[in-house]
Amino acid sequence: MKSFTYERARTPAEAAAAVARTPGAKFLAGGTNLLDLMKLEVETPTYLVDVQDLALDRIENTGEGGLRIGALVSNTALSADMRVRRDYGVLARAIQAGASGQLRNKATTAGNLLQRTRCPYFYDTAMPCNKRAPGSGCAAIGGYSRQLAVIGSSDTCIATYPGDMAQAMRVLDATVETVNARGATRAIPIADFHRLPGDKPERDNVLAHGELITAVTLPPPIGGTHLYRKVRDRASYAFALVSVAAVLQRDGTGRVCFGGVAHKPWRVEAAEAVLPKGARAAAAIAFADARPTEAARFKLSLATRTLAAVIAEGKAG
Repeated sequence: MKSFTYERARTPAEAAAAVARTPGAKFLAGGTNLLDLMKLEVETPTYLVDVQDLALDRIENTGEGGLRIGALVSNTALSADMRVRRDYGVLARAIQAGASGQLRNKATTAGNLLQRTRCPYFYDTAMPCNKRAPGSGCAAIGGYSRQLAVIGSSDTCIATYPGDMAQAMRVLDATVETVNARGATRAIPIADFHRLPGDKPERDNVLAHGELITAVTLPPPIGGTHLYRKVRDRASYAFALVSVAAVLQRDGTGRVCFGGVAHKPWRVEAAEAVLPKGARAAAAIAFADARPTEAARFKLSLATRTLAAVIAEGKAG
């Protein structure tokens, strides 16, 4: 691991300013992803700003009837909160499907949204990777790609977003709140937060350098049956080949977001409009522009079958 400077921030604006003024600086919270990447020298920050002491670890009711989740709320605390379990069950289920209990104890809400791809070529510094080293090429294209993107990819990157929580946040229409170095705040709809790779795959999201997530806000509950199904190569501690987060209503309508298939949580509202016609009709629209590698092509049928299982479970429940 390369040497770096370390600082503990006292306020969100102070933390944002410290990172913004220092090229190569990073925020440090739970560290469950960043520290691993630093050990491998995939990430080599020159300066770490520790935000763990900031008062961003509460879950509060909003005046509109939703919830405001502090950026530092742990995954364990979030999935165990009775308001989340009662009104936002898809979120609790998605979080519990991720990682291990020990990691969920340490991982934070903001950090979960910011985790980086698990593409093996991103982790291997001996291989070209446009996400890790822009302009170096993409070894995954033409390489081992079974677990990588089938839609929304580009000629520069076919990596996937690896998390579970973000799919649930996308189904729930969450909003990401941030503060920058000047103390200015903004609210980013979760639909706009993660980016597709395009010609800048090194950028996972729309945050500016030094912009700090302070909270994620959920709108009032939407009712329905909340489900999360994750298909993976082994039963635990594995990232999704395909996942489906869903909130289904009694009349067959609902909201659906796929994970494991793209560089961001994949929700297509036009596909939701045909959910009452079944999984095949919805998946045909959701993946109409798919460009899978031959090794990852199976994900298209797997996504359809996973959605069908979710719909059947919703009807049974």
